[in-house]
Amino acid sequence: MIRTLIAAATLVAAGPALAQSAPQGDYSSVNGMEMYYEVSGEGEPLIVLHGAYMNIPAMGDIIARLAETHKVYALETQGHGRTNDIDRPITYPNMAGDVAAFMDAVGIEKADVFGYSMGAATGLKLAIDHPEKVDQLVAASVSFDMQGGQPEFLAMIPSMAPEMFVGTPMEDAWKALSPDPDGFRPFVERMIALEHEPMAWGEAVAKLEVPVLIIAGDADMMTLEHLVEMFKLLGGGMAGDMGKPLSASRLAILPATSHTAVINQTDLLMGFIDPFLAGETPKGMFD
Repeated sequence: MIRTLIAAATLVAAGPALAQSAPQGDYSSVNGMEMYYEVSGEGEPLIVLHGAYMNIPAMGDIIARLAETHKVYALETQGHGRTNDIDRPITYPNMAGDVAAFMDAVGIEKADVFGYSMGAATGLKLAIDHPEKVDQLVAASVSFDMQGGQPEFLAMIPSMAPEMFVGTPMEDAWKALSPDPDGFRPFVERMIALEHEPMAWGEAVAKLEVPVLIIAGDADMMTLEHLVEMFKLLGGGMAGDMGKPLSASRLAILPATSHTAVINQTDLLMGFIDPFLAGETPKGMFD
């Protein structure tokens, strides 16, 4: 999974969301931040978590589609979009804690979660640290261990520097929504530090009881072997039609799909997400 440089292209290039009744935007005081969020749709609650350097609009059409069957709470995390940055490291434990605190603040006891890239890892950490708050997790382009990244990506991390971001169109896009337009460089420094944060959650993933739908591209930023390993840790990868029930977790690989192309394939994503959230399983000959 890439959580900064590659996902940034999605922020700049994202198209408009589907037309629907306007989402209701608001702020919630969360751990020293004024966290911006938007609510749309009706039904059971579903939390949406964006990728690195992204915001709610950059998630494209997926939020509107999810809102057709759920009450969607789309969040903008620390320093992203309209949520202010604070003098605190951006880490997965911190972001997961922020989501948990947000749920408490707005009165959500338990919810489904959809996360993309950085948001998927945040959702996974939320399920690990606060399993009582997550009903089902859809994790698009996720890793549970940094060693699962593609070699080219892992080799790039040591060379990452603020100058790769400052003064680019990505900074202009960030400033357009940020409550502190002069704070881009320290924000970038926190995001680069996130790439160096230790991540080795295999033991915790193996203990999860929360059903997880893993979605990734076949040319994503984590290896296919890593995705299969995660699926097996969650109880998947066994033979069906052998008298044993299938795992509650699922794995979907999108063909001819890079990391930044995952989030833009809304129809294909919903074809996997809708039946997973509804608990529907394709029937075999022996069912």
